[in-house]
Amino acid sequence: MAARLEFFFDCSSPWTYLAFHAVQPMAAELGVAIEWKPILVGGVFNAVNDTVYQNRANPNPRKAGYMLKDLADWARLYGLRIKMPPSVFPVNSVKCMRGALVAMERGRLIPYATAVFEAYWGDDRDISQDRVIESILARVGLDRADFFARIGEQACKDRLKANTDELIARGGFGSPTIFINSTDMYFGNDRLPLVRAALGRAA
Repeated sequence: MAARLEFFFDCSSPWTYLAFHAVQPMAAELGVAIEWKPILVGGVFNAVNDTVYQNRANPNPRKAGYMLKDLADWARLYGLRIKMPPSVFPVNSVKCMRGALVAMERGRLIPYATAVFEAYWGDDRDISQDRVIESILARVGLDRADFFARIGEQACKDRLKANTDELIARGGFGSPTIFINSTDMYFGNDRLPLVRAALGRAA
């Protein structure tokens, strides 16, 4: 039986931008399907990891400087463009993350999420704005009217909250969080080598 790989993610996280791109070729190489789980990471922080806000308000200058270098190094390794911090940071990603559920239903999750990540982290565009979202929809072939109608429905809101609550209940505290076979949890882009090893053991 093939290993199960779940990827909980919010496009507003730079580390998730990196991991989203890197996990796909790894999973394809190993023959593992990815179960994408859009979440609202702010909901996670509010519930179980509010020190994130304290660190943003009073950053350690040494750690903050190193984080910028670390992000740039990983982006260079993956061949991605990244601007940190973006002009709007943190950003309200709720429309985009509800939209990820709509894109998933339409079989367009990967191109949609890729476009959202690149718009925010590569092109420094405010993904909370409808005009930016509209340009993403045009790029990936999703209908504007359908998209905005669906993300306003209570069922879509409830699904995003359910995914977020599920991650919290299972011990998660941020994005990206990866589970192998339901219980083996990994957090962050830099844990992907450990994810690879776990998938190898589970095969």
